[in-house]
Amino acid sequence: MHLTLEFGGGLELLFGSQKKHEVEVTSPDDLKEVTMESLLSWIKDNLIKERPEMFVKESSVRPGVLVLINDSDWELCGRLETVLEENDEVIFISTLHGG
Repeated sequence: MHLTLEFGGGLELLFGSQKKHEVEVTSPDDLKEVTMESLLSWIKDNLIKERPEMFVKESSVRPGVLVLINDSDWELCGRLETVLEENDEVIFISTLHGG
């Protein structure tokens, strides 16, 4: 499944300083659906370059990370259970900043 992933607010530093990624994600165990939970696991295993604990906590994103699926807050879409579709855009933005 082709997805566009974007990382901002400093998260891009965990992904080799690259903000936008065009990726092909396979569903776990050859299931037909890719959920946000399986996408986060795929990102942790295949895309993140350093310090995964700064992005994920258990099976979800860390508190302070805003997630948008096709410009809609994932809180309104079903969070981890959201089923993604071909060519969806998922944006992760950290709202936490050092000072």
